[in-house]
Amino acid sequence: MESLRIGCFGICKLPSNLSESPLNSGVVGRPCFALWRSRRGSASLLLRRRSIADNNEVEFHSVRDKYPTEEESSNLEDSFRVGLQLFPRYGEKEVVDSEANLNVCEKEVVDSNANRASAKEEETKGIDVEEKPTTRVTRNIVFVTAEVAPYSKTGGLGDVCGSLPVALAARGHRVMVVSPRYVHGDPSDVVFSGALDLDCHIKIPCFGGLQEVAFFHEYREGVDWVFVDHPSYHRPGNPYGDSYGAFSDNQFRFTVLCHAACEAPLVLLLGGFTYGEKCLFLVNDWHAGLVPVLLAAKYRPHGVYKDARSIIVIHNLAHQGVEPAETYKNLGLPLEWYGALEWVFPTWARTHALDTGEAVNVLKGAIVTSDRILTVSQGYSWEITTVEGGNGLNGLLSSRKSILNGIVNGIDVAEWNPASDEHIPFRYSIDDISGKVQCKTALQKELGLAVRPDCPMIGFIGRLDFQKGVDLILSAIPELMQDDIQFIMLGSGDRQFENWMRALESTYKDKFRGWVGFSVPVSHRITAGCDILLMPSRFEPCGLNQLYAMRYGTVPVVHCTGGLKDTVENFHPYAEEGSSQGTGWTFSPLSKDSMLAALRLAVGTYREHKSSWEGLIKSGMEKDYTWDKAATKYEQVIEWAFCDSPYVQ
Repeated sequence: MESLRIGCFGICKLPSNLSESPLNSGVVGRPCFALWRSRRGSASLLLRRRSIADNNEVEFHSVRDKYPTEEESSNLEDSFRVGLQLFPRYGEKEVVDSEANLNVCEKEVVDSNANRASAKEEETKGIDVEEKPTTRVTRNIVFVTAEVAPYSKTGGLGDVCGSLPVALAARGHRVMVVSPRYVHGDPSDVVFSGALDLDCHIKIPCFGGLQEVAFFHEYREGVDWVFVDHPSYHRPGNPYGDSYGAFSDNQFRFTVLCHAACEAPLVLLLGGFTYGEKCLFLVNDWHAGLVPVLLAAKYRPHGVYKDARSIIVIHNLAHQGVEPAETYKNLGLPLEWYGALEWVFPTWARTHALDTGEAVNVLKGAIVTSDRILTVSQGYSWEITTVEGGNGLNGLLSSRKSILNGIVNGIDVAEWNPASDEHIPFRYSIDDISGKVQCKTALQKELGLAVRPDCPMIGFIGRLDFQKGVDLILSAIPELMQDDIQFIMLGSGDRQFENWMRALESTYKDKFRGWVGFSVPVSHRITAGCDILLMPSRFEPCGLNQLYAMRYGTVPVVHCTGGLKDTVENFHPYAEEGSSQGTGWTFSPLSKDSMLAALRLAVGTYREHKSSWEGLIKSGMEKDYTWDKAATKYEQVIEWAFCDSPYVQ
């Protein structure tokens, strides 16, 4: 029987200067043709071909039509460059010393297995790192994501994957982010202008054929930003759909992304080196969920990525990548791995009596094959193990609770800084908050409301949908409007909610403003100008708006769920002097009356207890939600992943 090829075939045009691509860069054995030219014109052809014969043996072929001579090798430059780090020439004492140090560092990780019991006990308590530890071991980290700011963004996922890699790179890790290269055919495409074509094309076996993709690359802020280029990413709309709804071929588009992301560390010479096989894949949500499955099913059985690890980061469990069972054959996975993705809908969720409910669930596959599981808050990591918050995966997640953790997202403190924000009319800081009142009066003028610095102003910023509790707000508006307040809403989404906002603005002209749509400058001005930010989300994996609000001295009133519960400390009016009095209010259960009670407490405190209100403002502004703090916790989870053998060998 003819062997079934599972490798990807690629032709890569690599740097013409061997000083940029040293001979021992680890490219020999990668699944692509690589033609190198030294300064004297010699060329080497490197080829590795992986195949599966009937006996599942692997054939490795390495062919070089001409090896560089000793004289040519001696003419190589004394150093080569990876990113911004310079390394001595091979054979130098410094290299030997650095390798010895690396062995010592890795030995520390191995020796830490002796304390496995105490480490596991620490995991169950969460990840609370107060002090910034020194990075012991640096890793090759590969983020895989459907969106990444500022190149593509629809929400918090884009923010996380645009900021966390930079923070990890600043701590000494080598970091690559792999995401699609979305081309819309309009001026927005300028965001990819700094990404250059690597002239590396590979063919991916999936969906009944070979799908050819290319790679673009930009090195910025210490991170390799890699973009997978394919015609399916060239269309108007956002990463997932357009005004007509979700794209029907999203399973195909993100399957291609996952296959390409697995090949990128092997075939891309970035700064003279590939990332190699010993790397950590941080895969985000279901769009990247095939990566850990591919590592286990396609690569490790043939000796590739046996030292790699994967961590699935769940930003929103409500989206799982569920498609009909018959689509499994398109994913490029062996037939015997169907069980990893198998999903059966309960009887009540089926469309008709003859519907068997059989499907494939990509996120489920990631959960059963990843080495560790992360969510974007500790509260959410518990909620997804419950029937109410598990979206059908609660039993599976509970079975892996020992390796499930939550880490609260950070925020971009350069973009969200009231002392330097270009979007707000007046600057202020924790040492001088007088500019916040000026931002409030400027916002009132901009929106045509009465200029009243003493009138409590409540704001809402977010998607207009059921998850965000917009229906709860709108049902409470008639009672809220009886109080002496002003209310502002900014967002877009459900057409019914948008129309409802417009109607309320015409009904309560003196107190209510509804801005349908989204504007980054307006969101900054509302965050700075409002006194209270309302977030009645039914569930919120992490939430960022409450973090932005606290940094701008705006007091959050939130439903006690997920990341909102983790980040907003309930106000304690009788706290001892010098201790924290809290940063806002949380309410539970999720009901109109409960929400109104919390809002009235906030409004009453604003009016009658100015000193306590100022304490609330400063307590929120001094909180540390930087990405460096989050990166420290991610490092701990990464080290835990490498302490154990791969979950799926």
